[in-house]
Amino acid sequence: MKKLLMSCLIGLISLSGAVWSQAQDTSGTEKAIVALEQQWLQSQKTNNPDLVAPLLADKFIISESDGKVSNKSEMLASSKSSKYENVEYQDLKVTVFSNTAIATGIFKGKVTDASGKTTDEYARFTDTWVKMPNGKWQCVASHSSNVKT
Repeated sequence: MKKLLMSCLIGLISLSGAVWSQAQDTSGTEKAIVALEQQWLQSQKTNNPDLVAPLLADKFIISESDGKVSNKSEMLASSKSSKYENVEYQDLKVTVFSNTAIATGIFKGKVTDASGKTTDEYARFTDTWVKMPNGKWQCVASHSSNVKT
């Protein structure tokens, strides 16, 4: 009985250490993902999609508020032909699940598309980030929904 109790105690201590360690890692991951989201925003502020390209996984998919679904190359082509003004994020939050992180927030800005049509965008977004085998975080999926004002 004493051995069993000692084994349980050691197991509990090990589990507590793992949970504490993961909690410590979570805050570093949250900061890393916020930095990547800020880099994405910077690519829009400067109308430079080359800043966001390395952040997107090869199999990246985006579903937009108009229902359009695009892959990485389609999204980058659209970004190159669009001009962003006055863009900002609001209410950016990151939740970490081991090697996956979910970033949510609100995108607010003015976008002029290739045809010259300008729209004010106010949309809630969700980005799914995965830590790749090479250790780098990349966004694998993004979704946005218009916020009604």
